[in-house]
Amino acid sequence: MTRPENEKVLAKLRAIALAMPGTAEALNHGRPCFTVRDKTFVMFMDDHHGDGRVALWCKAPPGAQTVIVEADPERYFVPPYVGKSGWVGARLDRKPEWAAIRALVAESHSMTAAPTRRAR
Repeated sequence: MTRPENEKVLAKLRAIALAMPGTAEALNHGRPCFTVRDKTFVMFMDDHHGDGRVALWCKAPPGAQTVIVEADPERYFVPPYVGKSGWVGARLDRKPEWAAIRALVAESHSMTAAPTRRAR
């Protein structure tokens, strides 16, 4: 559930995510999420299990999670559950760099929207 004071941050993230081709918004475990091809590529988290963060979680390319988090651990983190799959968390409550957020969302969208190759 999104707290009223964080609606503006969600609105900004929503505008970025929904600008990507084929994107839809959905609720997943009561949280706003953004999907493409019926697969989640961004999740909005508002104080997830009392962690105090307003953040997004999104896919990152292989190997990028460590680089991103180590470069700025005040803004980026390894999210629970999906972090083991390479996802990255980005804090939206610490003066987010919206150009960097837009780039993360676009990369996650691209990874999710691309058709997967199947072994023959």
